Amino acid sequence: MRVYKKWYARFLLITSATILCISCAEKKQPKEPDQHPNILWVFLEDTAPLMGPYGTTIISTPNIDSLAQQGVVYTNVFMPAPVCSASRSSIITGVMSTTTGTHNHHSSRTEESAIYLPDSLKTIPELFKQAGYFTFNNGKDDYNFMYDRKDLYTQDYKLHPLYGKSGVHVNLDSLKNQQPFFGQIQLKGGKEIFSKTFKDNVKTPVDRSKIALPPYLPDHPAIIEEYANHLDAIQITDKKIGEIIQDLRENDLLENTIVFFFSDHGMRLTRNKQFLYDGGLHVPMIIADFTKNFAKLAPGTINESLISGLDIGIGSLALADIAVPNYMEGLNMFDNAYNREYVISTRDRCDFTIDRIRSVRSKEYKYIRNFMTDRPYTQPTYMDFDGIEFVKVMHQLHNDKKLNSTQDIFMSDERPEEELYHLLSDPFELNNLAKDIKYDNVVKAYSNILDDWIIKTDDQGQYPENEENLKLMLGIWGKHAINPEYDALREKYPDLEGSKVSLKSASAKLIGINK
Repeated sequence: MRVYKKWYARFLLITSATILCISCAEKKQPKEPDQHPNILWVFLEDTAPLMGPYGTTIISTPNIDSLAQQGVVYTNVFMPAPVCSASRSSIITGVMSTTTGTHNHHSSRTEESAIYLPDSLKTIPELFKQAGYFTFNNGKDDYNFMYDRKDLYTQDYKLHPLYGKSGVHVNLDSLKNQQPFFGQIQLKGGKEIFSKTFKDNVKTPVDRSKIALPPYLPDHPAIIEEYANHLDAIQITDKKIGEIIQDLRENDLLENTIVFFFSDHGMRLTRNKQFLYDGGLHVPMIIADFTKNFAKLAPGTINESLISGLDIGIGSLALADIAVPNYMEGLNMFDNAYNREYVISTRDRCDFTIDRIRSVRSKEYKYIRNFMTDRPYTQPTYMDFDGIEFVKVMHQLHNDKKLNSTQDIFMSDERPEEELYHLLSDPFELNNLAKDIKYDNVVKAYSNILDDWIIKTDDQGQYPENEENLKLMLGIWGKHAINPEYDALREKYPDLEGSKVSLKSASAKLIGINK
């Protein structure tokens, strides 16, 4: 961490002069801030902390750098799940998705498979709304529970049969008389690569020859290209960040706004997304307090505290002076007594791929428990269905025995029940210490933490998933759904397999706020 601090000090020196010039040029007469600050989440998808404030120098991220200079860079933020809907369902409630039964990806997409939250459980936007805030979410919700969107957000929205609800954009220039507001602006982040204009949008592509892959990935053109595309997607995202901040400034909203910048989970790549290694869970987070009213958000600082994605909503409520309900499992990251010892993360069904993994992460160790050791890490996923090039390459290199021993571990048919990594000496989580007798006490301690958590929260992943959600997965993904949990459904519904694949490309329906 010392190396990081030295680098960040240099980063601050380089950027501070630029920010000072911008500030001087745009300086206005100070105005009296509203009693409650606006809270704006700039919420990315599938994005790793590979950008200027986190030490990445082979791409240019001037707007993210500027945000960091004016805010706090959080270096140890880990998400409750490594896939969109489970992570977002946790963040928006402040409660682990495994507690509410919303842990399986793309659940509650039909009335038959509906999961409802308890009436007493109010989501983060509902609490803001009850406190008098105007609330909106520009872009996808992706929550695994049924809800009346009008209770959460005040805007028209679109409804997709698989991907759920997404808010029609509320323009920032319409918010001058809607303060205070709690808003979210969804950005594609790592998913910029799916845009038809992706390559055209990249003005200065990263130099592929300068990319250094993590040691669990082979030096192969397809893998390098996937990694490079992610970096280029971050450059596109950086431009959009600049546009958002400028839009806030031009509409006289910035000086009463606290901006949160973070991702729902890590990048799409082998061993990252959908898995509980840091590549799937570690995300960037920068919080910039443009109100300049909160001492814990001093500009140009680094926060190395261990933070769960659950804490984002709780911290947002605290900044707005809104009481945090006792049922919320996140912690207030701005509390003087804040000291999270570990982050628990969970992986369950992702699309049609059924699995159950749990992890306990402190700053020193990561403990992982694999509950389904009968199936390999690399059982078929949506990326096999879509024929993603780097996935095919990894399988081919494994079959041709061209991966080294480190790279081949994840491709093996064998999967241990327990994994333990000493993160300070092994940041890429390569050397599993779970069977090393010198670490027996550590394994036991972390295993007990997980066992206690499973009992205390009644982790819903320990129970079979309802038939209706699995029917939808079998209907969409067809023959790729190879887990034994689908066998009985194939017999019971012989015409179901693959019959609903058209839902993936179906059009979304526009729903008016008054309907």
